[in-house]
Amino acid sequence: MKEIVVISGKGGTGKTSLTAAFAVLAGSDIVVADCDVDAADMHLLVEPDFAHQEAFFSGQLAVIDQSMCSACGECAAVCRFDAIPIINGQYIVDEISCEGCGYCARVCPVEAITNIEQNVGNWFRSEIRTGTTMVHAGLKIGADNSGKLVAKVKNEAKAVAEKEGKEIILVDGSPGVGCPVVSSLSGASYTVLVTEPTVSGLHDLKRVHQLVKMFGIDCGCIINKSDLNADVLAELRAFLAKEGIAHLAEIPYNEQFTAAVTNGKTIVEWDEEAAGLVRDCWREIQTHVGLPT
Repeated sequence: MKEIVVISGKGGTGKTSLTAAFAVLAGSDIVVADCDVDAADMHLLVEPDFAHQEAFFSGQLAVIDQSMCSACGECAAVCRFDAIPIINGQYIVDEISCEGCGYCARVCPVEAITNIEQNVGNWFRSEIRTGTTMVHAGLKIGADNSGKLVAKVKNEAKAVAEKEGKEIILVDGSPGVGCPVVSSLSGASYTVLVTEPTVSGLHDLKRVHQLVKMFGIDCGCIINKSDLNADVLAELRAFLAKEGIAHLAEIPYNEQFTAAVTNGKTIVEWDEEAAGLVRDCWREIQTHVGLPT
């Protein structure tokens, strides 16, 4: 089984648009995993049916039983996160600030505080319009443990691929270099880096490539909106050559990408000129992974 992970050092490079296009080109031969759980949006282009849904629990939250609370203030005094303010004469846990460390429960003299498992989001197993399965998720606003939710999505996608006999898992990873990206990269066979010729695009490509290199994962790069800045484009090409990163494609800026998304389509279904570049790029990726084209 091959796991192709598409990531970017920063948001807005076109990572999800390209991943969705690859999913359409691959059709029913793959399983799709949307691991951008903090801001999931791939579902907007592939029409999942949300057939299976489960709550995801991770981390703990302090809860105060007001009928038992003596309002002594010991909990608020020891909380290093200022998560227990007093409101209208009652000590209340601020769910956003609480880190679930459990210290308040340990010091409470009347045992009015307990820690409960937090429902931080939901994950889904869907059939999408290409006739294949997508595993995806959504993290609740302000919730932590996105890396653990990513791991859940990936594990479920692997289980589906094994059950259905699929050779490829296509993963839309998160932008950046944080915990969800690290979790997305775990077990990857090949990483596709999507960047753009801007100063921030080059800077963040270098950061995310350092992470990929640390994992020892083979990778290639797509330079999207390649005609935005000729000077930075030259720097990007030089960086790819220096680091031995496969130069998969250069895709010029094209407003038809926006038009396609607005109409709920991928670029390969909307604009034939751009579709040719993306098809060639997908074939190049398959070649690097060792799959027949």
